[in-house]
Amino acid sequence: MVNLPTLEFILKNYKNFNSRATKDATIAYWRHIEAGGKMFFAVAGAMSSAQLGITLAPAIRNGLIHGLSVTGANLEESLFRLVAHDSYKDFPDYRYFTKEDDTKILENRMRRVTDTSIPEDEAFRVVEKIILPVWEKATREKTRKFWHEYFYDLVQAIDKKHHKGKAEECWLLAAAEKKLPIVVPGYEDSTFGNIFAAHVKLGDASASIAKSGIEYMGEFYDQYQNLSKNKGIGFFQIGGGIAGDFPICVVPSLKYDMEVSAKPWAYFCQVSDSTTSYGSYSGATPNEKITWDKLTKDTPMFVIESDATIVVPLMLSALLEMKANPKEANELIKEYTV
Repeated sequence: MVNLPTLEFILKNYKNFNSRATKDATIAYWRHIEAGGKMFFAVAGAMSSAQLGITLAPAIRNGLIHGLSVTGANLEESLFRLVAHDSYKDFPDYRYFTKEDDTKILENRMRRVTDTSIPEDEAFRVVEKIILPVWEKATREKTRKFWHEYFYDLVQAIDKKHHKGKAEECWLLAAAEKKLPIVVPGYEDSTFGNIFAAHVKLGDASASIAKSGIEYMGEFYDQYQNLSKNKGIGFFQIGGGIAGDFPICVVPSLKYDMEVSAKPWAYFCQVSDSTTSYGSYSGATPNEKITWDKLTKDTPMFVIESDATIVVPLMLSALLEMKANPKEANELIKEYTV
């Protein structure tokens, strides 16, 4: 019998509350993929700094993820982990830090993200030196690209001898190699969005070389129509905010603004520690999205109110086991769900 440790652990132990939602969402994800469906990931928060790429990259490479919406921060931080991993510093006692402690981190040219930190010189400034000539060239030649295309080109062009992190754990590299459709809404709100703005202000680059969010949506109209063919495409959302809200709106926009037919999202799962509250998008229950025609009453819906850095690696690890051993996985699911 093939050993499927993560899947069996979930099936055996996850019986109620958020664990049950995790189990049910994992099985429904698998059923959708098994039937020939696709899955779209929306990634907010600091997931790249938290090294979600350890499981996200192999999930992309093994056909479990077919499109992405990410914040500009997650896009660039995947690259930072590849070129500067050895220079990151962790702060497991961050909860007990004083303002003076954080001031010392600033003086050491580190930028803290909860319990880890991004090194200014080894990450931001190293990448800036590589990408600035690309922006300057695009400005001279009056060429334009989507924000992620600059990073897709960059991550594939970096010599492997400059890799400080594991290439197999870099989701950006996996997505670039697969040429995955990707949108980066609100990319201006990121470190390299700021760096780009500075170089535009200084006259080194033209703002027009980076295509806009409106152009991203225009491109996504076509991408969604292609991705949703046959068995449709599901929506897996990590966190909230623009990374999730931007792409999920493509269905009602196609239907009401473009006035063309569009399949509904075929699956929905949100992993977030933001609980339901008044007017909070991140905490909105999925059925609220029915009223916006983003989901339907028949869409399989799951909400997992937990830390995505705990839940998502478990789910993806189980799904990778199932993808590699579908027959044995289905037998195990049947054994535990009868």
